[in-house]
Amino acid sequence: MLKHEGKKVLLTGGLGSLGQAQAMKLKDEGALVTILERPDIDDGLGRAEELGANFLPCDLNDLETARQHVLNAIEQVGGFDILINNAALIINRPYDSFTLQEYEDQIRVNSSAAFAMTTVCAEHMKAKGWGRIINFTSVTLKGMIDGYVPYVASKGALLGQTVTLARELGRHGITVNGVSPGAVVSEAEARVFGEKAGEYSDWVIEQQCLKLRIKPTDIADLVSFLVSDEASVITGQNIGIDGGWQGGRAPGT
Repeated sequence: MLKHEGKKVLLTGGLGSLGQAQAMKLKDEGALVTILERPDIDDGLGRAEELGANFLPCDLNDLETARQHVLNAIEQVGGFDILINNAALIINRPYDSFTLQEYEDQIRVNSSAAFAMTTVCAEHMKAKGWGRIINFTSVTLKGMIDGYVPYVASKGALLGQTVTLARELGRHGITVNGVSPGAVVSEAEARVFGEKAGEYSDWVIEQQCLKLRIKPTDIADLVSFLVSDEASVITGQNIGIDGGWQGGRAPGT
């Protein structure tokens, strides 16, 4: 029997580098994966089908509509056993260049959306007496990296949500954990750092105890473990997967 045979997964932000790796890993281990992604993403349906996943076009900037879409999906699949709040909005700029709206946008997508998804998905888990929720936090919570005030604030809120939900949902057999990736080779990294990507990669290696770059598949392996029965007594944790990050100021900031 496969590790996640028959488990139904809702994975937000599932068409980014980290999301795709998780979708493939869980699908290969028997899970039925639904990817929630922006409606305007290029060929979202086709890309999800290539991963062997269902596609749920959804804009997390509109949380009430997003909740309704997920409720509709729950009626179709019979509920989700595993929720992975992987979607994130990340912008790198000095703190005083952000408008209040831009700040609130990152809080909404990176933290409030996770709460919205949990409120609709947890009911099925509670009824079943089993569930797994993964919230993606960030190595930036360790500080010392300029330009990410709204992003880090949103991830701090998500961490607080993780540990308190673990307490409330634990009595129902549901675990809630944070995964805190370090600097992962990804599309987002290339987009944020552009022509400085090479310099940034060298800097990352300097900051880590382990002198190798973290891959999306490394993150997927950890997630697969945390949502399995093997991790049934792990909850309320924020698990770093960052190569032994030591901190420091990023180049060009």
